[in-house]
Amino acid sequence: MALIAFTKNHDDLSTDMGYQFKFHCDKCGNGHMSSFIPSKLGTAGALLRGASQLLGGVFGSAGRTTYEIQRAVGGKEHDEAFRTAVEEARPHFRQCSRCGQWVCPEVCWNAERGLCEDCAPDVEEERASAQASVLKDQIWDKARRVDYAADVDMTAKAVAFCPQCGAKTQGAKFCPGCGARLQAATECSRCGAKLKEGAKFCAECGQKLS
Repeated sequence: MALIAFTKNHDDLSTDMGYQFKFHCDKCGNGHMSSFIPSKLGTAGALLRGASQLLGGVFGSAGRTTYEIQRAVGGKEHDEAFRTAVEEARPHFRQCSRCGQWVCPEVCWNAERGLCEDCAPDVEEERASAQASVLKDQIWDKARRVDYAADVDMTAKAVAFCPQCGAKTQGAKFCPGCGARLQAATECSRCGAKLKEGAKFCAECGQKLS
């Protein structure tokens, strides 16, 4: 028996009333929906269920039994329907002889090379992608060389929320909500000397610190 294609990448949409399958491109996922093939067994089951509603419950159990068997076991009819669907879908795909993937010819097949684009990428697509990728890396590298924190004072103690009223400080020296001092002075207002954290007087000129 010949090997059946598309066994890896397909959806079985069959019901008790018939058979239908969706086949997917192994690379991009684009697909082809096969034609619906009515099920002889499912049609018979539907007729039995319809008869049971008219004539009583005698045929009802038979109809339900047929329905449940068809749902549980695909059987020969299902297999034949799948083979038919495979032959219908085959012209819509190309199989790569290098990797074995079934791909759509519109997007994922390199006709010039006779291989899928995973094995033989389109040169212009790769060139465009490479340029965009390198440009992105260069933008990030250039951004890293810019000092965006040049105006940020990293020596002052940062306070995110005012300890007095809880307002968000937004980097201010005084609370925008209650006016409380948020950042201790780092230089003496009289002589400009550097101040140690927690100092109450300037060590150079004796200026009292507020």
